[in-house]
Amino acid sequence: DEDGQRCFGGAAGTSVGLRSAAMATTGGSSDLTAQGAQWLQGAKEAVMQMTKGEKKDEDESYSPFQSLQKAAVLQECRCFNDREINPRKCISILTKILWLLAQGEKLTALETTEIFFGVTKLLMHKDQQLRRLLYLVLKELKPSPEEVIIVCATLTKDMNSKVDLNRANALRVLGAIIARTDPTMLAQIERHLKQALVDKNCFVAASALVSGIHLMHVNPEVVRRWVNEVQTALASDNPSVQYHALALLHQIKRQDRLAVSKVVASLTRTPLKSPLAHCLLIRFAKAMMEDGGSERDRALFDFLEASLRHRSDMVIYEAATAICSLTSVAQRELSPSITVLQLFLCSPKPACRFSAVRTLNKIAMAHPMAVTPCNMDMEGLINDSNRSIATLAITTLLKTGSESGVERLMKQITSFMSEIADDFKIVVVDAIRAMCLKFPQKHRLLMTFLANVLREEGGFQYKKAIVDTLLSIIARVPEAKEAGLSHLCEFIEDCEFTLLSTQILYLLGVEGPSTQEPSKYIRFIYNRVVLENATVRASAVSALAKFGISIAYLRPSITVLLQRCLYDNDDEVRDRAIFFVTLLTGLDSGATLAGKSAQSLLLEPLPVPLAALEASCREYLAAPTERPLSIDDVTIDAEMLAKMQKEATSKAAAASEDAGPAADAPAPAMAAPAEEADLLSRMPEFVHVGARFTSSKRVPLSEVGTEYEVVCTKHLYASHLILAFQLNNTLEDQLLSSVTVALDLAAVPGLALETHVPCASLPFGQPGTAYACLRRLEGVPVGTIPCTLKFVVKDVDPATGPTDDEPGYEDEYQLEELEVCAADFMKRVAVLDFRAAWESVGNGCEVVETFSLSYNSIRQAMEAVIDFLGMSPCENSAAAPDDVTKLTVLLSGVFLGGMQVFAIVNLRADSNRAVGMRLTVRSSDMTVSQFVASSVA
Repeated sequence: DEDGQRCFGGAAGTSVGLRSAAMATTGGSSDLTAQGAQWLQGAKEAVMQMTKGEKKDEDESYSPFQSLQKAAVLQECRCFNDREINPRKCISILTKILWLLAQGEKLTALETTEIFFGVTKLLMHKDQQLRRLLYLVLKELKPSPEEVIIVCATLTKDMNSKVDLNRANALRVLGAIIARTDPTMLAQIERHLKQALVDKNCFVAASALVSGIHLMHVNPEVVRRWVNEVQTALASDNPSVQYHALALLHQIKRQDRLAVSKVVASLTRTPLKSPLAHCLLIRFAKAMMEDGGSERDRALFDFLEASLRHRSDMVIYEAATAICSLTSVAQRELSPSITVLQLFLCSPKPACRFSAVRTLNKIAMAHPMAVTPCNMDMEGLINDSNRSIATLAITTLLKTGSESGVERLMKQITSFMSEIADDFKIVVVDAIRAMCLKFPQKHRLLMTFLANVLREEGGFQYKKAIVDTLLSIIARVPEAKEAGLSHLCEFIEDCEFTLLSTQILYLLGVEGPSTQEPSKYIRFIYNRVVLENATVRASAVSALAKFGISIAYLRPSITVLLQRCLYDNDDEVRDRAIFFVTLLTGLDSGATLAGKSAQSLLLEPLPVPLAALEASCREYLAAPTERPLSIDDVTIDAEMLAKMQKEATSKAAAASEDAGPAADAPAPAMAAPAEEADLLSRMPEFVHVGARFTSSKRVPLSEVGTEYEVVCTKHLYASHLILAFQLNNTLEDQLLSSVTVALDLAAVPGLALETHVPCASLPFGQPGTAYACLRRLEGVPVGTIPCTLKFVVKDVDPATGPTDDEPGYEDEYQLEELEVCAADFMKRVAVLDFRAAWESVGNGCEVVETFSLSYNSIRQAMEAVIDFLGMSPCENSAAAPDDVTKLTVLLSGVFLGGMQVFAIVNLRADSNRAVGMRLTVRSSDMTVSQFVASSVA
């Protein structure tokens, strides 16, 4: 630039002068020459530094508000009160105010008021740019209700202005301010808004419609009176007006499903000019189809298919997404949508390619075969310049690819992985896990790929995703166990993450002893004792001990290795080493620990929660006895069980969210019935019931959404039946306490109530559990039990919560009857060879019955019969197509007392609403066979 040229030119001129002076001086002076050369070199370096600095400044982003202070801006706002207004200066100050508010800066009430009154004075100025900025500031300032009156008076003049731009902006700002502060003031400007809805200027009409959408949430009664004007605006030729009119019309009529259906039906027959309005109509049509349940409106589906041929890419994609996201959509119905999405994959627009591959990725979770025709097009996107598109294409190919194409796909991914960020790599790794579980024969190739990328650079989340994938493959594919353990052993040699090292060491301790060569893992584990931190060393000590407990011939060597850890610097490592050395030394002599063998105590899961074990240890230390503490003495109270159930609920909810909408995850209710029953036998009230025989499915005793939701699970023991009632209070203004379920056992004489365990407190939205223990007097009692929910209710204020001085009053709530049926006394146990087991029982105690069942299909009848009998299908006999006309189902189970029961169910479709059934039951007791056969009736 000019400064650099002048500097460089001056330096050059000086250099020439120095040379001339040196030549003119007789004999010259060597010192003067050296100084001149040094000065010239310094000048050149200065010029280079200046040039570099200017280039650096050009690259850096410049922000005029970088060091802006609120106090300085408030000081500048005083110029709003000047007699002579400078529009340019005021625009700059207003821009600074908007920037501060956008950065989250909070203004006090006094500061807001000062700025507000200064801004209202600026409204008198005629500058259009300043005026538009004033509208933005007024909307962002959030004036108080007292100041809203001034705003209304000021902006009402603008709503009557001849300038359309001012009218539209005034409508938007005034509508937003009223909706946020004082909705009752809508009546003052209602006339202006209704006139603006049908205004000839499209910007004014769209602004009035947007204001109506905002005001609909705070004052719907007034907005609903504008329905005629909104319908008139819906016929507008302007795309923006039509879009906002349709949105407001739906808001007005959304409470009336019939009215919405009429609007949607009429608009589907009349093409809309606005692509945005068409997209909105597609969403409304899809919502109506989902609300219709199984009876899908064919006319609406035809409308969605017709929208696939629209001229706008936006409408085509919206229609394709709507069809693909319908619940229970058939694969043949997806075909037109897949075709248009396949065309989008070749679009020159990145947005179209991204939207198409993203939607296909979601479809592949539920219908992978439907996406297979697009695989060739998606392979071309692997090298797309947009890494998001490339990542989605790869993950979709991993979900839909065939087994023969896995190797080719892995070669393409290998070069791709080094070019993307860790977030994208995690997505690819998750897809590889799904592919490995889909094609277990390819586990060697996939695990080798994962092992290679595991050795590359990456963050913790990326490495954890790979390790979790390897662990999942090891657990699901038995052939992959030894190769996977070897890969993980190599990884922990250089692993820098403590959590991953301890996780892998735990797995080695559990799975390593059962491999063909367990001794080869000892070196990797002991290296961690020598080289790692205290946490990893402690995990390595425990892993080594598990090898010594499980494998007798390695026990002396393991003991020697553990003895080297007795003098470790860390207390935890030292304590574990002392414990395990003592345990291994006494293992051959048959020593026990807490009443259990070392193998069962350390290698099997604890039969009780750690919290219950800790509580029992504390109680024993507080009041020790001569009898040593045994794990059989550990009990769990109802409060601890409720806490564990709440944690299980939160974990199930988190797991279902992570799995996504396509995952077939159960609803986050309580703990699983089997786990809950195993914990029940540890409660002090139920320790006498013994071992659990079986548990039933959850049976709702009230409808979802009622005041009190109650679900019952039946747990059967040798002589007892424990009923676990899961409770939920849906009333925000009530607190329930001492909640029990009263049972009328008159209709079931074989049962007697033994004890109740009430739910101490049941606040709003927090699940609780109450229990009832019934003793079985004789036989196998079946029948229906009337149930009544009894409790003490306290009225509470949702804002302040419950108060202790409120005594409450007793109340009750009638529940549905609980049925105790034959299936409750049957455990589902399948046999491998049904025919051999059937013949071994013989026909001495065989019972044959025929029935006519009222079901629409054989599949429905089969599922109902299996539920009635409570037995398990054998030899995959229950897997049958929906349109089958004849079916034979083989069932097996164990009746209460340990008696094996077999059944053959022959089903035949007699008509569209009737299914004939022949039931054959065999067991070793005629009474049991007759009881099981009669349970279907």
